[in-house]
Amino acid sequence: MANIQSLDPTASPLDYYGWELRRQREAHGLKQGQLGDIIFCTGSLIGQIETTKKVPTRDFSERVDAALGTDGLFSRLIGLVLRSQLPTWFQPYAEMEAKAAYISTYQAQLVYGLLQTEEYARAVLGVEGGNVDEMVAARLERQRILQRDQPPALWVILDEAALLREIGGPEVMRDQLAHLLGFAAAPWVQIQVLPLAVGQHAGMMGTFTLLRFDADPDLFYKDGYDCGHMTASPDVIKERSFGYARLQASALSPEDSARLITRVMEERYAVPHSTEQC
Repeated sequence: MANIQSLDPTASPLDYYGWELRRQREAHGLKQGQLGDIIFCTGSLIGQIETTKKVPTRDFSERVDAALGTDGLFSRLIGLVLRSQLPTWFQPYAEMEAKAAYISTYQAQLVYGLLQTEEYARAVLGVEGGNVDEMVAARLERQRILQRDQPPALWVILDEAALLREIGGPEVMRDQLAHLLGFAAAPWVQIQVLPLAVGQHAGMMGTFTLLRFDADPDLFYKDGYDCGHMTASPDVIKERSFGYARLQASALSPEDSARLITRVMEERYAVPHSTEQC
């Protein structure tokens, strides 16, 4: 097992977190088990995080800050740690997404990552294998930008196919669609559904996202399998912005979209009636 001398705190955010956790714990004269008792976890978990065998969570970080009086140090570090768990090719986009003032996206197959429930995300990410817990935690961390006092404006055009494709089972889908409906009262989030009946449309080439900033150039992003393409080319931005406007015109209004989401949730993913006799 790695020890504090073998950890290089400059190697990665996770290495620095583990190194700093052990330094702070020892400075307070606590053994791993003693700190675990204070924050309601095992000493083994403390050791795994200190040696980068386990990725910490935000809840763990907040409890450590409270126990050690570290003034939010680990709560600040956890954002960097979880972002570093995203695929390397995706990290540049995630960094820009977190800075955007306006996000407009067309999603051809899945619910947009910022609007996914934990169980829906777990089902999607589980297809790829790997450490699903860490990938889910990283995705949920991305969603924190929507909890800011001044969150980015978010406009999502969701293909109807994403509502009909059963991810994780009926219960997961029911909760996911209910989660989407929960944004109806959020003035900074607009969700439109592009009906299958539209036929050919401006998003036939697949999912894409436009990011707008207060002071920086707009960005266009399109991802693929194990890769992502991001550009600030004015010609691309102009073309894709026009394409997005056409998608908005073809999609249902936010109000009609909410009614369709409700209908699919109630009819396709309804809670099964009990067959037991009273």
